[in-house]
Amino acid sequence: MNNMEKEIIKIKGMHCASCALRIEKAVKSVPGVKSARVNYATEAATVEFDLDKAKIKDLHAAIQQEGYSVFVKGENGESASEGNIEVHETRRLAMGAAILSLPVLIMAMFNFSIPGAVYGIDATYWVEFILSGIVVLWFGRQFHAGMLARLKRFAADMDTLVSLGTLTAFVASVWSILTGGHFIYFEVGSTVTTLILTGRYLETKSRGQTSSAVQKLMELGAKEARRIINGAEEMVSISEVKVGDILMIKPGEKIPLDGKVTEGNSSVNEAMLSGESLPVDKSLGSVVFGATMNMNGVLYMRVDKAIGETALDSIVKIVGETLARKAPIEHLVDRVSGIFVPVVIAVSIVVFFVWYFLTGNFTAAIVPAIAVMVVACPCALGLATPTAVLVGTGEGAKNGVLIKSGAALEKAKRIDTVVFDKTGTLTMGKPIVTDVVPCDGVNEVTLLSLAASAEAGSEHPLSLAVVNYARLKNINISPAQEFLAVAGSGIRAKVNDQTVEIGNEKIVAEAGMCVSEIIKLESEGKTVVRVAVNQKIIGVIAISDAPKPDAARAVADLLKGGIKVVMITGDNERAAQAIGKSLGITNVIAGVLPSGKAQAIKGLQDAGRMVVFVGDGINDAPALVQANLGIAIGTGSDIAIEAGDMVLVSGGPSKVVYALALAKKTFGTIRQNLFWAFFYNIIAIPVAALGLLNPMIAGGAMALSSISVVANALRIKRLTIKR
Repeated sequence: MNNMEKEIIKIKGMHCASCALRIEKAVKSVPGVKSARVNYATEAATVEFDLDKAKIKDLHAAIQQEGYSVFVKGENGESASEGNIEVHETRRLAMGAAILSLPVLIMAMFNFSIPGAVYGIDATYWVEFILSGIVVLWFGRQFHAGMLARLKRFAADMDTLVSLGTLTAFVASVWSILTGGHFIYFEVGSTVTTLILTGRYLETKSRGQTSSAVQKLMELGAKEARRIINGAEEMVSISEVKVGDILMIKPGEKIPLDGKVTEGNSSVNEAMLSGESLPVDKSLGSVVFGATMNMNGVLYMRVDKAIGETALDSIVKIVGETLARKAPIEHLVDRVSGIFVPVVIAVSIVVFFVWYFLTGNFTAAIVPAIAVMVVACPCALGLATPTAVLVGTGEGAKNGVLIKSGAALEKAKRIDTVVFDKTGTLTMGKPIVTDVVPCDGVNEVTLLSLAASAEAGSEHPLSLAVVNYARLKNINISPAQEFLAVAGSGIRAKVNDQTVEIGNEKIVAEAGMCVSEIIKLESEGKTVVRVAVNQKIIGVIAISDAPKPDAARAVADLLKGGIKVVMITGDNERAAQAIGKSLGITNVIAGVLPSGKAQAIKGLQDAGRMVVFVGDGINDAPALVQANLGIAIGTGSDIAIEAGDMVLVSGGPSKVVYALALAKKTFGTIRQNLFWAFFYNIIAIPVAALGLLNPMIAGGAMALSSISVVANALRIKRLTIKR
């Protein structure tokens, strides 16, 4: 039996999309590897492989043979400082190169001359030779090492272009001095090297900023827990906590892991999990989640989820897998990048010979050829999609919206219809009392007290709704005797020596003065229970699965955006239409069993609609899969993610509006990035080939193109999207 394992490998040394593509192919060639995805923006490879056929060291070796380095995790399994190390290293190289190349640039630009000569060669040239040599050969050594590594495997990438361009400028300048020629462009090699190192530093720093939301999620968990053993309290490391342990959480402390409250009352800030700013009340039996903040009361909880299995762990896992997956549009970039570098080298060679043939001048031929190689590095293309996906998914995760793949972003841009499942999606998912109507002179308190006292012996959802409502109103509940549940009708019990009957018309036939109220409430789709004392009706109680507070606003926002909204439910037509009307939904599909929801979605698709289905992700799984885009609403403790393209950790329907808007904005950013990346190369290469672009300016333009793509992706963080 196969022993499949999934490993995320951090990689150092990738500089463009073709690097990622090359590593991906190399890892896939290892026997036993089922799949491999390399993300240039996150500098990581996600590999699924058979442990019986391949080992981690085999994967590392495949990457290293391509000329790249692998980050090896320390004993604690963490590598949080890797990004900081790389940022520091690229900054050091950029600053060192800038300090040495600046004098060379000044001497060349202002025709500055140093008196004297050494071995018959002008002292100025000696200074330029030494300083530029250090910059090109030492500070730029990573480019040359990369080129040699690729050359051994008959491949080429960005390093090849930079290395060939800077070495050609440097070596040709040296040759020109020795032979008395006029091609002396030491400043080209040193300045281009400096500009590209500077661009790489800024790019590395920016890439770190794009993943900040994800990093913050990973760092949110508590480090210690207050465990209770035999009544005694002890502080232990979170790693020592086991399922079943009882923990105490004081006000202002983070809840260590997922579990249920066993004692105490408090409010908990769950913003890190759901994006909702209002605290959530917690009491006996309430579910609590790790990394959320206890606000104002002492809570005792039983741990139900171990480390690695909590809601936060699920979120981090989903985000990580999302970043590992490629959006369909990214495959286009892979194909372009795979052939781009060899084509650019060929174009550069052709440019050199054409210019040399036309002018007979070596300088006039070599300068545009170098400019073509330098300006055409495909970094911007490689960064265009993954950086936008990284920022978009990070912002979504921070606000309780998990985007499972880049494909979901592409799907979202075409959506014109949103289908909501009713129960638990548009509504609260449990019956609550909405109206209490006393009749014949009885007051509301008396009505509720008698009804709740009689219902207290029943576990029926409608009975629980009445009892919970009475407790919420601090209504007295008296002990009941002779309790009897009448199937399909209601209940009968003795309360304070009075016979109380509660239910439908089968058990309380009389309607008395409540007739008009019963008709009105039933027309609104509510379940009406009659309450009678000693066979005389004293009032009615209306119970309904009430809409979520933000449901009507979410529907209005979607309709305003030109999106058709449909509600689908198993309720009867009258009840469904009533709920739909209260929310502003005119398109209601009622009386549909869970198994029939997928067919209803298909019917809309057959009519030409691009459909989002929003459901709980469990019994709605077929519909989520059938829809063009499935959005599953998770409970936090059990995020139903398998069937949906997106997951809403918690929150109401307004999160659907936010999720679609975020997805569209993110994909819009991807398209902007790709447009400018392609546009840059389409314009820059011909301009360089025509000799209109100095190699130094070409190097700066290349660096700026990559930085601009990352900066544009970061703009997603500043977008204000109504939630």
